[in-house]
Parts: sequence; C-alpha cells; structure tokens
Amino acid sequence: MQNFTFHAPTRIIFGKDTVSQSGGEVKRCGAGKVLIVYGSERIRESGLLSRVERSLDESGIAHESFGGVKANPTLSHAEEGVKKAEDFKADMILAVGGGSVIDTAKGIAHGAANPDSRLWDIWTKKAPVEKSLKVAAILTIPAAGSEMSDSAVLTNEAEGKKLGLNSEYNRCVFAIMDPSMADSLPDWQLKNGIVDIMMHTLERYFIPDIKCDLTDSIAEGVIRAVRDNGRIVLKDRTDYDAMAEIWWASSVSHNNITELGRGKDFSVHKIGMALSAKYDYTHGATLSAVWASWARYLYEDAVSRFARYARNVWGIETSNDLQAAALGINATESYFKEIGMPVSLSELGLKDPSDEDLKALAMHATMDDTVRLSRIRPLNASDIVKIYRMAQ
Repeated sequence: MQNFTFHAPTRIIFGKDTVSQSGGEVKRCGAGKVLIVYGSERIRESGLLSRVERSLDESGIAHESFGGVKANPTLSHAEEGVKKAEDFKADMILAVGGGSVIDTAKGIAHGAANPDSRLWDIWTKKAPVEKSLKVAAILTIPAAGSEMSDSAVLTNEAEGKKLGLNSEYNRCVFAIMDPSMADSLPDWQLKNGIVDIMMHTLERYFIPDIKCDLTDSIAEGVIRAVRDNGRIVLKDRTDYDAMAEIWWASSVSHNNITELGRGKDFSVHKIGMALSAKYDYTHGATLSAVWASWARYLYEDAVSRFARYARNVWGIETSNDLQAAALGINATESYFKEIGMPVSLSELGLKDPSDEDLKALAMHATMDDTVRLSRIRPLNASDIVKIYRMAQ
C-alpha cells in the first residue's frame, strides 16, 4: 500500500426533503450573498429553484441566479458567471444540478476570487489557484460525484479542448442530496450517470501490483451496488432505497476513498473527453463506448488485476486468470449494452472516422503526445489511435 493523504471536508446532508435546509447550511458557512448556478429551466419549472430561494430568504441570505449550464460545460459560460458573481459581490456559489453545473460553479468561484487571472490560465495552471469562493451543491442527479471531489472539467470551445483541474479549492463546503428528486430524470441521464459512477471507480481500480485489499473491497462493492440498483431504478424510478444506493455511490466513487493506497489513472476519461470536446457527445456515453477496447488492449499486462475484478464483481468462476480477465471485460460490456449505452464509436454516433480524425482525438487525449496514459502500461498517441480503431 502506498502512502496517502485523505481529506474529505464536504458536509453531506442526505435524504428526503433536505432541500429546505439550504439556507441554514449557507448561513452556517458564514456566507451572506449567494449566486445560484443551474442548468435548464426545468430546475425552475419543477419548483426546485423556488424552494431553494425560499429557504435562502428565510435565513436572510441575498441571492441571484445564473442559468444555462449545458452538458460538457463551457469556459465561456463560466466566464459569464464570473462577471455576474463579481457584480453581485457573491461570497458563495451554490450549484443546483448535476456534475456540469457543479463544475461550472467551481470555475466561477475560482474566477471571481482571482479577478486578475484569466479563468483558462487558472485551468491550465499558468495561474495558481491560491484562493476561491466557497462552493456548495444541491444535487439533482447521481452521476459525476463532483459534489465531493477535488476535480472539475471545462471545455474551451474556442480551442476545442476539454480539460480537468484538480485542486483542494474544488471541494464543496456542503452538498445536499435528496434521492427522491431523481424520480423524473430522463432515462438517458440516469444511464449516463450509472456509467460515470462505475467508471470513476474503475479508473482507480485498474492499477496493478499494489496490495490494497480494503480499498479494493470498497471499490468492488461500489460497482456491484451501482450495477444491481441501476437495474432496479431503470425499471422502477420510484424505488427510493435503490435510488439512494446509487446516489451515495456517486459521491463515494469520486471522493478519493476508492483510490487510497493506490492512486488513480483516468486514461479512459481522457480518451472519452477528447470525443466529447470534438463532437459534444455525452460524457458517460463516451466512456462506455471506449472502455472495453481500452481494457482489451491492456488486460494481458495486468491479468491478475482483471481476473480479480471479474471474480469479485461479476462472479466469474474459472480458475484460469487469462480467461477470467477476458470474461470480466465481456460482462462489463454486456451490462452497458443491457442498460442501453453505446459500446462502440459507431453506436456513439461516430461512423467511419478518418485516420486524421482519430489521430487528432489521440493527440487531444495525450496533450499532443506529451503525456503517457495508463499506469498498467504507458500509452502514447499511437496506442490511443489503435484503441479508437478497436472501438469502431
């Protein structure tokens, strides 16, 4: 087991009817002027935004709203939010939504607290993040886990680049989670959320030759819980207990606990993020489309790791490690198919990409071939092109 530091400062308020505690939690954090960030007008039409505003009013918290966040959140929209936060003199950014909204809120918080730095310079680490406004979240979908993570992602649409930023300043001070709010989620959003939770866990799991039995057991339990309860909620959205399992797994999958003693390897995310940056595909769908090809490209270099995964998550019983590893990959891919997620680039919507297209994607994923992906075996841009071809 490797050395590690674990810090999970986000206060979690979990359960039914917890949105009414929004104002009290903001007040508890010492904030007095809140910019509420949200996505579509569905948040307003559902009555959720008014419930949040009423709770803030009752606690004497001034507030303004900033909507319009889309999937694959953009730098330009976050920059608009920075200006609004500065004009309002906000001292907290409150995200009401899913991962894209929370990531945008984090970007706004960094930009507003550092007015002398361009937001993209902060994102590309040309300007250090040494302070930020407080960020909090009211979750509307279990998926990204951004409410407890130290990461955020924005797309610079002018440059066609989608990049993540890791910083302790990305940690939300609190997150409110009411699983009953997912009752009316569209199937596509929920399916993508299920994949994203599984992938956040898998990206930390496939690092060989490090003994971390407790961490591994937690990760395996997260994947099994999401798999099994995902089947339930896709048939019966009103099953609160099943939805609650998925909701909590979303946070656990991305609050660093499933990487303790091992670290993480987000190579599949980088491969997928290149696709969503160029073609605006939904994040979870890009991951399900390429994961099995990534796994088949590498599994013979980490046979025992993939075999453990196959046996402990999917119940594969063969004693042959190589066979078990291959069957575990097949089982994962079959589950993605079962819930209606793409498992190839053509199913994702990218049909017959040119060699130039694939090379451009690979160069994006590897930052112009300067970064090697995967802790199983270092992968360069040429390797990533081969994985994209396998995924066709």
